[in-house]
Amino acid sequence: MQLDFDVIVIGGGHAGAEAARVCARGGAKTAMITMVRDAIGRMSCNPAIGGLAKGNLVKEVDALGGLMGEATDRAGIQFKVLNRSKGPAVQGPRAQCDRDLYANAVQDILQAEENLTVIEGSVAKFSQTSVVLTDGTQLAARAIVITTGTFLRALMHSGEVKTVGGRFGEPSAETLSDSLRAAGLTLGRLKTGTPPRVLKSTVDFSKVEEAPGDARPRPFSILTDRIEQPQILCWLTYTSAFAHELIRANLHRAPMYSGQIQATGPRYCPSIEDKVVRFAEKERHQVFIEPEGLVHPWLYLNGISTSLPPDVQDGVVRSLAGFENATIARYGYAVEYDFVNPEQLDPTLQVRGVDGLFLAGQINGTSGYEEAAAQGLIAGMNALQFVRGEAPVILRRDQAYAGVMVDDLVTLGTIEPYRMFTSRAEHRLLLGCDSVYERLAPVAERLGVLDDERKLRIEARIARMERAEAAGETDLRPDRETNAWLREADLELSAQTTIAKLMQRPNLDVDRLIDAAKEALPEFAASFRALSEEEREGVVSRLRYSGYIERQQREAEKMAHDEDLRIPASLSYEMPGLSREVVEKLSFVRPVSLGQASRIPGVTPAAISIVRMHLRRGRTSAA
Repeated sequence: MQLDFDVIVIGGGHAGAEAARVCARGGAKTAMITMVRDAIGRMSCNPAIGGLAKGNLVKEVDALGGLMGEATDRAGIQFKVLNRSKGPAVQGPRAQCDRDLYANAVQDILQAEENLTVIEGSVAKFSQTSVVLTDGTQLAARAIVITTGTFLRALMHSGEVKTVGGRFGEPSAETLSDSLRAAGLTLGRLKTGTPPRVLKSTVDFSKVEEAPGDARPRPFSILTDRIEQPQILCWLTYTSAFAHELIRANLHRAPMYSGQIQATGPRYCPSIEDKVVRFAEKERHQVFIEPEGLVHPWLYLNGISTSLPPDVQDGVVRSLAGFENATIARYGYAVEYDFVNPEQLDPTLQVRGVDGLFLAGQINGTSGYEEAAAQGLIAGMNALQFVRGEAPVILRRDQAYAGVMVDDLVTLGTIEPYRMFTSRAEHRLLLGCDSVYERLAPVAERLGVLDDERKLRIEARIARMERAEAAGETDLRPDRETNAWLREADLELSAQTTIAKLMQRPNLDVDRLIDAAKEALPEFAASFRALSEEEREGVVSRLRYSGYIERQQREAEKMAHDEDLRIPASLSYEMPGLSREVVEKLSFVRPVSLGQASRIPGVTPAAISIVRMHLRRGRTSAA
């Protein structure tokens, strides 16, 4: 039996869900193949979405019509804006989720897509345009998106015990790696891990610190008016010298140190074994205690990811304050899996030289739900455009964190699980959550994947913020009448200024200013009162940091010339003046633009000048 589709998505994780939905929403007949239907949208590790830079990715997914923000708002049980006391460029929204509610939300959202068919099965092999399942079913498609997460030849480690599988209780994809190699791809091995889960009923919460969320939960999706789920506490405790000594005494039993695991783990989310070895001077490490759900009996111990044997994990957990009598419900473990170095992809996430084959998520060497979702959306959009025969979607580095991530991956590759940080973006003042809909919604609208409700809400949001921003340019004169009402906000003028410049004062209380201006400047006061808390903070930050933002915009515009100078795929780099090393690097990466070429390590400014001159001569000759 053969089934025909426009797009086939292999994998039911965060990347697969986004890819499948955007293709189906764009009108493509889409199949999602998953080994376990009920596992679609399952949170393999931490039941939380967002964080620093990661929260920006979730907002970008929402602006592009994706589902992660919607699902998070339906399942979120504690919302918090991280780094709230710092500037908006380094803030990050985060939500603790009920893992069961989150998976249900993802499945409900996908079920509503009439062009999407979910197929439960395991893939035996695939080619450029077809997929064969282990039961013999054959599927054909014009484009394939592979989003296999940590399941490619996956092996779980807990002490000396090894078990085949990509997640507890779920099988490994054992044969797909052969098909990837047959497509000409080089594979490597990476490792990730998860901490132990503890029965909530066995913890003494009087001995741990409370870690509350924000008093007013801030939704991720523009479709959400308010958070419906009850909001709960998280808690904080710490490791001790006893735990560190116990870990050091058993390092020979830890798979990462015994040689049992050869793969590279995440540098920025290390196991407790790594923390104790790499930061030996630290007397303690934080452990965030996070509920797995509103009624779920387990707690997630964020901060002690481990693959140590169960008896050592028992000792470490019971050494934590409040956990003296704790019962571990599931021991932590590490997962080792195959990945494709993303240098072998182009910026659309298509495999170079294999038309219609796209990869997204942890198969590309990334870590995290948010990185996976953003890649899935981009790969799905480009699979959709490939089927349509239309221009691909490539997000710029000054346009989205997702653009920074994809450019980093395909230009630099990775030898360890890649994680998104604000520091990776040279234009991060332009990439705040406040401007995400202006930057990215037009992309989704152009592709026809933005639903009408989201479109209307985005238009209304942008209009509100523009009105308030314009009102912020109101002139203020240092006369008696102006100073009379300004004193109500503990302000006084000695020279002419604008409200925008007034907002640059570090200790300004914006709410008091709005209240004081309600009669003297009713349009200004009304425009700001019409904003949500998030919108108001966005407008204030734009007015407050306008000089810095304009400077970054000018820098981005200068770089745009090289980004817009496209390099033909057939270009030969055997040019006079280019060293053999530069020729090899350019020929391997095959950059799509001069801007991308300039970011390849070892490609010098002099080499870029030679390529630029060659491209310009080619244009002149063609003319």
